[in-house]
Amino acid sequence: MNASFRDIPGAVLISTLFLLLSLFAAPVADLAWRELGNVWTAMGALAGVLALAGVRWPGAHMTRLVQLVLLCTALNAVLGMVHVDPIRGSAQLGFWLLVTSLGFAVWHVMQRFTTGAPRNTLVLALYRILIPGIFGVWFLAVWELVTVGFGVPRVLLPPPSLVGDAITESLSILAADFKQTVVRAVIPGFVIGNLAGFAAALAADRWAFLGRGLLPVGNLVSAIPIIGIAPIMVMWFGFDWQSKAAVVVIMAFFPMLVNTISGLRSGGAMELDLMRSIGATHWQTFIRVRLPTALPFIFNALKINSALALIGAIVAEFFGTPIVGIGFRISTEVGRMNMEMVWASIALAAVSGSVFYGLLAVVERRATFWHPSFRRLS
Repeated sequence: MNASFRDIPGAVLISTLFLLLSLFAAPVADLAWRELGNVWTAMGALAGVLALAGVRWPGAHMTRLVQLVLLCTALNAVLGMVHVDPIRGSAQLGFWLLVTSLGFAVWHVMQRFTTGAPRNTLVLALYRILIPGIFGVWFLAVWELVTVGFGVPRVLLPPPSLVGDAITESLSILAADFKQTVVRAVIPGFVIGNLAGFAAALAADRWAFLGRGLLPVGNLVSAIPIIGIAPIMVMWFGFDWQSKAAVVVIMAFFPMLVNTISGLRSGGAMELDLMRSIGATHWQTFIRVRLPTALPFIFNALKINSALALIGAIVAEFFGTPIVGIGFRISTEVGRMNMEMVWASIALAAVSGSVFYGLLAVVERRATFWHPSFRRLS
């Protein structure tokens, strides 16, 4: 059944406008006939995505799936267009009008996947993966289109395709860097720093004078920049992973300390009065009331430290390390002007940090499912 004009989303109307403008702007006048396949494929698939926006099939999931397939087809065709010699480095107005139309089509498809949450748990989980997946693919595609279409020098910003080639050609090197930085420095430092911060928070909560003394010191130390701590740790613990782990311990200690103390002090007065009225001991009150209340604060500290730990270890490697590690690779390849490898190392760090954060988020959801932030709205 066809929808009325006012029911058509604004993103679809804008995308249609830019698609029509791209036809008149002649983005492919210099292309040979054998190279026009990507042009018509991109425009046809994009037109199909926009046409389905005004159709309401009985199966809404099928409509969204067809739109997603057509969108991927159009995106692949546009990426094929930008690497053709007449367009590469000198893309004209018509090409960018087509890219803009594709961008609004991506906007529309993402909106379709966010409206009308399905009741099926498996489909809902798939939608939650698809939305950031579509956004991530579009981000990389825009990066590729801009760098190749405008002919940006590789030294300034290499396209993702070249970064991907560098990753595939240097898997063994990146694996060794990952082991040195993440496995040997970040994980031990993260565990030790958070455990020490948690233990110090328990002591500060038990004895008030410790809390009054530790918190000002924590604020003071947390204000010291990494570039001030890292050289000292390298001098104390040597050039291997131990000095990087020490930097991570210092960076993770005080966020855990401050957040845990705040969480332990956030318990409700009614719950604490109830535990006292039934004669509960300090540790019974701690386990039954105060620790569960503090869990969201503790997980916030863990997620913050997951990023700080990786940053601290990488920066510390700039001040001395064996000939391996993500920070060492970045500093070395910058000197060689091998920017593809630099971005490959950055991608490795970003993926590692994202996976680390995601695992903590999953554990948090399992441990604090009762928290209001995880309750599904009816």
